[in-house]
Amino acid sequence: MNFNPMAFVDNLKYMGVGMLGVFIIIGIIIGATYAISALSNKKSGQ
Repeated sequence: MNFNPMAFVDNLKYMGVGMLGVFIIIGIIIGATYAISALSNKKSGQ
């Protein structure tokens, strides 16, 4: 088994893109939750 520190550095770009994707999806889920909550509060007459 070989240890290559540059392989980790090279993969940081892909890890960053993956983390950015996760944060975008979480943001979309939070936004949808707020939108559904706002729409359901208006329809119930409160």
